Amino acid sequence: MSHSRNVSSASKSGAPHVNIKAAHHHAPSHNPLPAAADYDTALSIEARKYLKTYGLTPPAVDTYEKQNKRALAILDSRKTPIEKYQYLSILRSTNVHLFYRLLAQNVKELTPLIYTPTVGEACQRWSELYTQPEGLYLSFEDKGHLHSVIQNWPHHNVDITVVTDGSRILGLGDLGINGMGIPVGKLSLYTACAGIDPMRTLPLTLDLGTSNEAFRNDPLYMGSRREKVTAEEEKEFLDEMMAALTERWPGIVIQYEDFKNPFPSLERYQETYTMFNDDIQGTGAVILGGFINGVKQSRVAPKDQRAVFLGAGSAGVGVAKQLTEFFMKEGLSEDEAKKRFWLVDSQGLVTSDRGKLAEHKVYFARDDNEGKQYKSLEEVVEYVKPTILMGLSTIGGAFTPHILTRMAELNDKPVIFPLSNPSSKSECTFEDAIKYTKGKCLFASGSPFPTLHFEGNDLVPGQGNNMYVFPGIGLGAILSKAVSVTQNMIYASAEALSTSLLPEEIKANWLYPDIRRIREVSVEVTRGVIRAAQADKVDRELALRNVSDEELDEFIKNRMYDPYTEHDKVNAELKDLAQHVMGSPMSPAGQTNGNGNKMASRPGTAEGGK
Repeated sequence: MSHSRNVSSASKSGAPHVNIKAAHHHAPSHNPLPAAADYDTALSIEARKYLKTYGLTPPAVDTYEKQNKRALAILDSRKTPIEKYQYLSILRSTNVHLFYRLLAQNVKELTPLIYTPTVGEACQRWSELYTQPEGLYLSFEDKGHLHSVIQNWPHHNVDITVVTDGSRILGLGDLGINGMGIPVGKLSLYTACAGIDPMRTLPLTLDLGTSNEAFRNDPLYMGSRREKVTAEEEKEFLDEMMAALTERWPGIVIQYEDFKNPFPSLERYQETYTMFNDDIQGTGAVILGGFINGVKQSRVAPKDQRAVFLGAGSAGVGVAKQLTEFFMKEGLSEDEAKKRFWLVDSQGLVTSDRGKLAEHKVYFARDDNEGKQYKSLEEVVEYVKPTILMGLSTIGGAFTPHILTRMAELNDKPVIFPLSNPSSKSECTFEDAIKYTKGKCLFASGSPFPTLHFEGNDLVPGQGNNMYVFPGIGLGAILSKAVSVTQNMIYASAEALSTSLLPEEIKANWLYPDIRRIREVSVEVTRGVIRAAQADKVDRELALRNVSDEELDEFIKNRMYDPYTEHDKVNAELKDLAQHVMGSPMSPAGQTNGNGNKMASRPGTAEGGK
């Protein structure tokens, strides 16, 4: 497809403007049976009769406040994080709007329960704890028939899917189909953070076998009991899957997650489909956003920064490449930029004379080590004298007290980023980082840590959580109708994140904005992604090119799912039906104020229109 049109100026006279103020409501599709959301106890009596759920829930009409209070009390009665996770999963399936209202008001407290770190245990025990369907499974045995299986997904419209093969879940290894907790949790965050309609999302797990022998021998394991398929077999399967997904939903955004080797699929599909890999691109972008602020606050010039990475796997290399782009934008050449990085793996410093390297490590292999090999992180820190220490190794405690103390001796404001998940795999805790650097460090982690009281101050740890960027990347791709997700769109998400801090957050040396402002931040990230798509000419919603940033923000906000206004849509249906039946804006024919008298039924039901 050609994208040769020029981006129009927002001030171009007479240019067509997108409909900014009117939210894009889809015509409701009425089913003979009520949907789970139709049993919401906050619905009015009239709405319950219309939805055919009157008498199927307790008669009192709840307020949102009562619902939240009840739900939080139930949550508090659950003693362990996994029990809380299970309750929230049931709530999401049975009362989706209440679930997202609860999450909206308690995003900082509930996110660790629906995603990391609790989702790690949920995935490890997925087959053991399974109670209800929460996504779509595609098995290798279905190869050649994936299109037919995909047709079974009950929702007509899907805007975005998160897909995993379960082969590298967090830092927990190959969990096979037990990895479904990741797409489910990730898409909950797409909705909570960026307002993507939960009914237009698809959690997708591929059953391509597992290398986990314990699971293959576990009688409760619910996946196929075969060895992991070969790389060539997986490629053929993914080719069929990508074609089948886009055949049913031509505009779908496809996000890959937790594949053991994420590079082949990204390289194969990123120019052909609207897809991205959050492990590589999302992780890189969110770290870049905090990194930009860390570099600014460290007061060390970009050309003088020295970053040591513990972890030279796909995530570490992907992040380092993202940060290389930042240094290039700051005026360094590509060669100068990549020489700001020293990568460390299980064998020590990655050097070009160390022996045969995995292909993805070659780019950052050092050639200036003069034949000397540095085997441990401590040796590398002493050799490099880094300004920045980053961990993507999943080795808990790898940033030892000695290393942290040394970083504080070498720098006025050392940048310490232990980014591994879950928290048990984090290279150090916030408390240790503060304790051994004597409060000097600029800190961000991958997992959440509690606020720390230190020398009379409450210090809030930064968390480089991908939820700062991936929801905006997804929503930006959806709203711009992008035909691909370009590197400039990924970089724009990081830049937007870095500039989203409030003055008081900057004054407190925060590297990331308050997570409770995630909806506001997602608007800024989405805008940046859309503008980058326009600049790269991969957008198809061309009218958006003609609006100002303020108008674009309003457009984005009006298209975000809001769990507080979903009941308004039912009320609007009632009003429209009343006008249609009675020829006036009065209440529906026969409707009363909850006394059980006859009222109009929802179209598609036995009593309503056929």
